[in-house]
Amino acid sequence: QVQLTESGGGLAQLGGSLRLACVASGFYRDVRTMSWYRQSPGKSPELVAVMDDNGRTMLPDSVKGRFTISRGDSKNITWLEMTGLKPEDTAVYFCHLRAASYQSYPDAVDFWGQGTQVTVSS
Repeated sequence: QVQLTESGGGLAQLGGSLRLACVASGFYRDVRTMSWYRQSPGKSPELVAVMDDNGRTMLPDSVKGRFTISRGDSKNITWLEMTGLKPEDTAVYFCHLRAASYQSYPDAVDFWGQGTQVTVSS
């Protein structure tokens, strides 16, 4: 069973920085993407950053230039480096992995972490 475990959330000041980590465990292969999403109360989930298996990244304009997604060499850990934090970045941040599991191979399925709270105070 694939599990994603996030860490690194917490409270930050306006303009501050936080680094989130997501560790994937269990059997999976053929990673399509590793991503971060966030959701604020009353809002729909928002894609924050995505990296494909070739290392190409995409971030929306709302965080571009402030957030960076990266991963470890073994591709089982991904980080979200957040700088220049704003109050509107306050949300629960979720790690997402799209890959083939033992049961689904060769089809890819979606895996989600439990989320980590990020709160930015002004």
